[in-house]
Amino acid sequence: MRSIRVETSSATILLTEAPETKVKNRQTGEIAKDAVSGETLKTVGVVYIEDGESSLIKVTIPESGVGEGLALGSPVSLPGLVARPWESTFNGQQRHGIAFRATAVMAGAFPMAIGA
Repeated sequence: MRSIRVETSSATILLTEAPETKVKNRQTGEIAKDAVSGETLKTVGVVYIEDGESSLIKVTIPESGVGEGLALGSPVSLPGLVARPWESTFNGQQRHGIAFRATAVMAGAFPMAIGA
C-alpha cells in the first residue's frame, strides 16, 4: 500500500511513551528489523495536536533515529513522518488501521504563539 506523508509543521507533538524496542512476534520474542537495512526498530508514543484536536499514536523509528534529550511530556519532532494504511485477517476477523513511521524522533520546541 501507498505511504502518505504527514505534514507536521503546524502540529504540536508531545512524547508520551519513551522509545522501546519493537517486537515482531510476541510469542517468540522476535525483534522487529527494518526490511532494507536490517536495523532494529523502536516505537514511541506521542500525542499529535493540531487544530484543537489530539490523537495518541505509536510511531516506528529506526534505532539510529532516536535523538538525545528526549523527556516524557516534552515536544518532539518526527522528520519524515508517513502514514500507511494496513489490513489483515487474524483468527478469522478482518482488522485494519494506520501505521505511522518516521526517520527519527528528536527533541523539539513548542510552537510560537500567534502575536507573541
